[in-house]
Amino acid sequence: MSHKPHMPKPFLSVVVPLYNEVESVDRLWDALHPVCERLGKPYEVLLVDDGSKDGTRERLRALAAMHPQLRVILFRNNFGQSAAMGAGFETSRGEIVVAMDGDLQNDPQDIPLLLKKMEEGYDVVAGWRKNRKDKLMLRKVPSKIANRLICSLTDVHLHDTGCSLKAFRGDILRRIALYGELHRFIPALLRIEGAEIAELPVHHHPRRYGTSKYNLSRTFRVVMDLTSIRLLMKHLQNPLVFFSHIGFFFLLGGFLSSAAIGYLVLGAGRPLADMNILLSLTVLCWIAAAQFYFFGLIGKLIVTTGKRKTFLQVTPSTKGH
Repeated sequence: MSHKPHMPKPFLSVVVPLYNEVESVDRLWDALHPVCERLGKPYEVLLVDDGSKDGTRERLRALAAMHPQLRVILFRNNFGQSAAMGAGFETSRGEIVVAMDGDLQNDPQDIPLLLKKMEEGYDVVAGWRKNRKDKLMLRKVPSKIANRLICSLTDVHLHDTGCSLKAFRGDILRRIALYGELHRFIPALLRIEGAEIAELPVHHHPRRYGTSKYNLSRTFRVVMDLTSIRLLMKHLQNPLVFFSHIGFFFLLGGFLSSAAIGYLVLGAGRPLADMNILLSLTVLCWIAAAQFYFFGLIGKLIVTTGKRKTFLQVTPSTKGH
């Protein structure tokens, strides 16, 4: 990361992940910098290079040397958009954090609109690419299918879950950890934290430089992460229910195998020494049932303790005032 002299704590942090976007870097800064200046509040821009090989890193270093508001994070290898965003979020200091893509398809001119919407008391304002400028079959159609699936499974209803342009309250955003393809599900992760979410139409421009980093091969990772999010949203508040369901099947297996042993010994007169496999299965089922119920109790204790800590940090919402 580039080192800067001490700067006042910013009101706004703008986080932009980049990967092989050397032609866009200067144009991105030229578009973003004036918008942030017009806000009239302290700000910082964090450009996160995700292991680029095309000269993006060198351009970022040059820009960072000229602009004190610009901070640069450089990855040694390509770890993916979620890792890049996560590093930017973790490093950000702003009261409000705005995330956007670095390919010039998101418009920095929309940032003040997102901030104005947040003044209504929302914790997240998501951009909606209402007039999206992408290829129909390769980007729009798969995106619409994924959007419906994500909304139905996460119960967070947005027109455009894939739009990177979003504004967040920094304190709640920095509670979450990103990996895999979880950057697509940030609103769902924040809904678990109790966030109020709104959506706003934003501009979208055709890609002018470089090539898209999205392809259908990422679908499997998205589905796996979506499954994780679904389990988190459904069972995070009461993990005892989740583990109890699994424990119940082992408990049922323990009862059935115990009943079978009783019938074979008492009813059929078979010696207990001849039922080693059935005895082992019975013991395994009873132990597994006890362990899963124990895991559920531990999880419930952790959630309850975490809630107590969260309540102590809650500030009154300004929504509706």
